[in-house]
Order: sequence, then structure tokens, then C-alpha cells
Amino acid sequence: MGFYLPRLLLLCCLFAGNLAWADRQQDPELGKLLRQALSTGECFEDKYEQQVWFMAMEPQLRRTVKNQAERVAILNHVHCEARRLKLPPGLVMAVIDVESRFDRWAVSSAGAVGLMQVMPFWPKQLGMGNAELVHIPQNIRMGCTILRFYLDREKGDYTRALARYNGSVGRRDYADKVLGRLATRWQYR
Repeated sequence: MGFYLPRLLLLCCLFAGNLAWADRQQDPELGKLLRQALSTGECFEDKYEQQVWFMAMEPQLRRTVKNQAERVAILNHVHCEARRLKLPPGLVMAVIDVESRFDRWAVSSAGAVGLMQVMPFWPKQLGMGNAELVHIPQNIRMGCTILRFYLDREKGDYTRALARYNGSVGRRDYADKVLGRLATRWQYR
């Protein structure tokens, strides 16, 4: 417990200093979707599909995430949210890989936090604390909802949606990196 307290304090300090850096993702429609996503109960889970998913992805994730409980939580929540939002689960894994290298404590220079690097203005707008961003279920649920929103906005164009997700509209480097990771590490069926 003592190990996480300094990290949490560091995150709080970083949030306070980086809120002004928040990019242009404060779309009111996206905020509405995030509120709905966070109030949604358990996702539908097909246990067989989940087991196949786990067997395919766990050995790869084990290289980066040493803690078994965190691996299981990441895989379960990615699987659940991908199914709920009709996202390719391998794409979600590739986004997390590029965004945070599966470090739920990661904080970007712009102040984005957690596995999927969610901007810290969202918890405040959603009536949550910033500490929620390092919780695996909440971070993955918000990140997947944001990704789905941009895929819908870009009519399924992965390159443009990923650029929006990353705040790099008009540039391909981020999208190419994510799609490369999808092809080489996280391809699932």
C-alpha cells in the first residue's frame, strides 16, 4: 500500500499542473457517452470467447505486465469493453501498448493518465476523482468509449480516428504505430 501512495501523490500533482494542457477532446457529445458508459453495469461476456481471448493474449501481455492480477484485469476489461462497443479487442490492446506500455500509472507530458491515457478533465466533468484514471476498469471503459466515438465520427477510418484519439489530426505517425502494433503483437482473429 505504501508503494502506491507516493505514485498517487505524484499523479495528483501532475494533474494540477497539466490541466491547462488538456487538448481539444472536450466534446459535449463525448462527455454524454462517457457518463453513460460509466453508469453501465456489467458487460455481456461469452465465457468461451473470453477464455480463447485470454489464451491468445495472456502470454504476450505477460512480457510487459508481471503482476498476474493486473494482467487478468486488463484482459477481462479490454475484452468486455471491446465487445460492448463493437471494437476490435486487438486494436484496444495496441492503443494501450502505444499509449502507456500497459503502465496504469503512466502520465503523459499533456497530463493524460493511465493505460489508455485519458485526459484528466474527464473525471472532473463526470463527477469522479482524478484517482479513478489509474483504476483499470474505469480507464479502459473511458478510453474505449472515446475510441469508439472517434471511429464513429470518422466513419470507421482507423487512421483518422486514432489521430483524433491521440490529438494528432493530420499526422499519420501515431496511427501507423498503433496499427503496426496491432499487426505484429495484438492481432486477434
